Amino acid sequence: MAVAVSRAVLLAAVASLACLAFAEPPPSERSALLAFLTATPHERRLGWNTSTPACSWVGVTCDAAQSTVVQLRLPGVGLVGAIPPATISRLPNLQVLSLRSNRIIGGIPDDLLQLSSLRAIFLQNNMISGAIPSGVGKLAALERLVLSHNNLSGPIPFALNSLASLRSLRLEGNRLSGKIPSITNPELKDFNVSVNSLNGSIPQALARFPADSFAGNLQLCGKPLPACSPFFPSPSPAPGMSPSDEPGAVSNKKRKLSGAAIAGIVVGAVVVVLLLLAAIVLCARSRRRSGPREGPKATSAAAVGQTRGVAPPASGDVTGMTSSSKDDMGGGTSGSAAAAAVAAGAGTGEASRLVFLGKGAGYSFDMEALGRVEHRNLLPVRAYYFSKDEKLLVYDYLPNGSLSAMLHGSRGSGRTPMDWDARMLSALSASRGLAHLHSAHNLAHGNVKSSNVLLRPDYDAAALSDFCLHPIFAPSSTRAGAGGYRAPEVVDTRRPTFKADVYSLGVLLLELLTGKSPTHASLEGDGTLDLPRWVQSVVREEWTAEVFDVELVRLGASAEEEMVALLQVAMACVATVPDARPDAPDVVRMIEEIGGGHGQTTTEESARGTPEEERSRGTPPAAPTP
Repeated sequence: MAVAVSRAVLLAAVASLACLAFAEPPPSERSALLAFLTATPHERRLGWNTSTPACSWVGVTCDAAQSTVVQLRLPGVGLVGAIPPATISRLPNLQVLSLRSNRIIGGIPDDLLQLSSLRAIFLQNNMISGAIPSGVGKLAALERLVLSHNNLSGPIPFALNSLASLRSLRLEGNRLSGKIPSITNPELKDFNVSVNSLNGSIPQALARFPADSFAGNLQLCGKPLPACSPFFPSPSPAPGMSPSDEPGAVSNKKRKLSGAAIAGIVVGAVVVVLLLLAAIVLCARSRRRSGPREGPKATSAAAVGQTRGVAPPASGDVTGMTSSSKDDMGGGTSGSAAAAAVAAGAGTGEASRLVFLGKGAGYSFDMEALGRVEHRNLLPVRAYYFSKDEKLLVYDYLPNGSLSAMLHGSRGSGRTPMDWDARMLSALSASRGLAHLHSAHNLAHGNVKSSNVLLRPDYDAAALSDFCLHPIFAPSSTRAGAGGYRAPEVVDTRRPTFKADVYSLGVLLLELLTGKSPTHASLEGDGTLDLPRWVQSVVREEWTAEVFDVELVRLGASAEEEMVALLQVAMACVATVPDARPDAPDVVRMIEEIGGGHGQTTTEESARGTPEEERSRGTPPAAPTP
């Protein structure tokens, strides 16, 4: 009897295992996954084989019974284009969707918001545009919504306040505008809307979060940021709340001015107008006495300031002044890592003058945006000299030279080559400096190249120089930017774009990886080397043997995975279509995620400790799957 029972139990176990082995999601879910993959170009081979169960496919996770898809995680696999409609939305039991660190464009599909079981959405580090749809408020089970570092615009929808389970909301690094809605959800523990275009005062319900959660929004105020002025707009009320219900609302009575106050304002205004008229008359008389000599001098100083695009200095002394970047002006030898740039300027007859810039310089002029540029990875301008015969920019002297000289100078037996750590830190420094120009000041560099990356003893503090000088250069194919670094769509070098800067940065990353300078003549002798196209051709054949610098191989570099991952970032930057290139802040984040020793992971998932979303590791390039 006992033997029979044992056999029955064994048979039942075998039968249940067999059922699990042959369990499969419904055909509709399998076809939805295949439709999504077919309609979305991707760079990595995923191996979704129709002859194998869908639950075993890369990035696909099913429930315990293997009967339905509950997670779709495809971070950093090179997805390009918009999320096709009527694909992912056909997975009714999907709980986690992660498509982060790809090149997804377009808006968030409305049908995606019909998945009522969704608990987590990770779409950060893409190029998603448009507004955040208000339909997100229908996702009642949603706990984590991460849309950071995209191109989203418009207001933050009030509908987010209805998500009772929401614990994490990350919207930083977008182009969102308007006021922050008062999200009163007590479960919200992780909140960030920094680096957007939001305005108004911070709602009291969100004031418990640190200042970093709101930084980079120039028109935001209120706790934890500096206090608002009395006339600053109040925050947007929560849904169902009238403006009069807002805390701190001021009644109309208190805003009314008394008759005496109005009379005082009128009298004061009249007095100010009379004083201004008297000052104008006195200025006109003194001008007639002194003659016209002072006029051109003052005008030229302002004009030079506006033309130069100079930036204020960081702390430190002016230790030297030499000429550099003469090759950019059509003659002379290329200087070392630019201590000073000589630039041709217009105007004759002005008196010579040396004007110091930056904090404590004691001289101010209208050039406000560039005057605020200050970052450890950007070389500050200390002063400019303006005369009839010479126009000079004065920088700090950095004796360590340029990245170009370190990579390519005298590759002989007595030379110490750059190791992998130094190259990674230099790549991070250049990327951070460029990202600061783009995101914090809305300025294009216009001449990103390895000879403009100047080295300090700490490679992490390398600095980009010669930024924002493109307005003074005439369009010419002889500019160094055209010697292998210039994006293919750039015709007039005086009008660079952010995407063109990213292309040049990508070429610089390839230069670090390959050890080849894009300004050197190609083996065929037909002009400068098109480094991106050369790398693409080698990758198609045998990427491991030919792409990477032989000096890294001789040093015994053991970071092949990091090198391949950085290669993928560089190839994304040099995409032929500008819109397919990432933004500079996205490049910084991707490089930071590559190596734990070179930068910290900033994704929301790693902070929460989910290993699948911790970072997007690179893999050897492969032909795309159908």
